[in-house]
Amino acid sequence: MQALRRDGFACVQCGARNDLEVDHVQPVRSAPERAFDLTNLQCLCPACHSRKTRLEIGLGKDDPERNAWKNLLRDMQRNPSSNEV
Repeated sequence: MQALRRDGFACVQCGARNDLEVDHVQPVRSAPERAFDLTNLQCLCPACHSRKTRLEIGLGKDDPERNAWKNLLRDMQRNPSSNEV
C-alpha cells in the first residue's frame, strides 16, 4: 500500500491507473534481501509489468521506435491542451 500511495496510484511507466501490481525493481531472485525494501518497489500496470519481466528473463528487447511512439501517445494523453494546433 505504501508503494501505491507513493506512486500516486498510477503505473510509473505509462501512467495507467487500473489493475496495478507492485513490482520489485531488482527481482527477488537476484536481490532477496530487498524483497520488502520500499525503495525496491514500484507500481506497474499488467502490460508494463509483463514487458519488464520478459526483458529481465531475456525474451526480446524493446523496439526504440515503438517506445518513442508510445511515449508520444502517453504525453499527448497526459497533456491534451499542448496538442492543439
